[in-house]
Amino acid sequence: MKTQVAIIGGGPAGLLLSQLLHTRGIVSVVLERKTKEYVLGRIRAGVLEQGLVNLMEEAGCADRMHAEGFAHDGTLIAYGDEIFRVDFLEHTGTPVMVYGQTEVTRDLYEAREKAGGKIEFEVEDVVIQGANTDTPHVYYTVDGAARRLDCDFVAGCDGFHGVSRHSIPLEMRREYEKIYPFGWLGILSETPPVNRELIYANSSRGFALCSMRNDNLSRYYIQCSLSDSPSDWTDEAFWEELKRRIPKEQADRLITGPSIEKSIAPLRSFVTEPMRWGRMFLCGDAAHIVPPTGAKGLNTAASDVHYLYHALGDFYETGSEAGIATYSEKALKRVWKAERFSWWFSSLLHRYPDQSAFDLKMQVAELEFLRTNKAAQQAMAENYVGLPY
Repeated sequence: MKTQVAIIGGGPAGLLLSQLLHTRGIVSVVLERKTKEYVLGRIRAGVLEQGLVNLMEEAGCADRMHAEGFAHDGTLIAYGDEIFRVDFLEHTGTPVMVYGQTEVTRDLYEAREKAGGKIEFEVEDVVIQGANTDTPHVYYTVDGAARRLDCDFVAGCDGFHGVSRHSIPLEMRREYEKIYPFGWLGILSETPPVNRELIYANSSRGFALCSMRNDNLSRYYIQCSLSDSPSDWTDEAFWEELKRRIPKEQADRLITGPSIEKSIAPLRSFVTEPMRWGRMFLCGDAAHIVPPTGAKGLNTAASDVHYLYHALGDFYETGSEAGIATYSEKALKRVWKAERFSWWFSSLLHRYPDQSAFDLKMQVAELEFLRTNKAAQQAMAENYVGLPY
């Protein structure tokens, strides 16, 4: 086969890029390692920045999001006996949209299928060749049959463990990483959310987060040991621990129920530079990972898609290579700001095993400053709702 853009990875980043390119008449082929059902079964974050909402609108995929999503105008932060609200509308004029990543992916699949977009599933043995030439191509197999896809450009949207990043020679890239000494145990339950907005809690027992997907589907997290397994935690043990970590008023009205999904996610901060090698571009988790505290994973992938979509559009429509040449630089500037916010917010809310008494006092002082200082709240709100592209 031959196409204009080969997209490695059929998650939300790859699908959004494919759909946006389609709106400008640019043809792409998406190669996905798993089945469609597997991709749609992954439980991920659900807080969307306005930039991603705008991209979904531009892609023609926003109707269900606007009908079923929830605009959140602020969030609650709890510590000790204190709880306070950061008002996004007051400080930025912009809300965030609570709409599950699974639903974003489902909407994008529907749009690509309706448009007749080419998506190959259960693709194996992917090899990207000629990325630093004018004739890149991708070898892969499907059902044991070898195939070759010739293209003008390759977009690596295949996540942290994908082949795209590793296709850049080691001597050409530099990687930065921080591993956090804890994980998040998360459950999904068919119960009403404890609060209409998210609650982030710093407690002496560790971090907790109360989130939601809709009026009867809640997502809750607690900080846990990296050595823990989901099987170590019964539903009852999870609920009791969550109640210990959130303010009593919320704990008293928490409605519990059986979990329909339970998993533990390790936390890391990771960036690889550059995000472009020749005619191959990295997008999303293939290039960077953030701890989920600031809800920046999918949103930062969307900003990559924004820069790449416009760069490729300019190339095909005007012949300009300026966007292509500056893609990595532009994307990384925003990536590092998202990394900073996610690192800061994680440091503010979690218990670290090596924290001294002084460190704990500094954490409380930082929370007190955020509670009482409008400028600090504005800076947090601007980062949370999403910095401009």
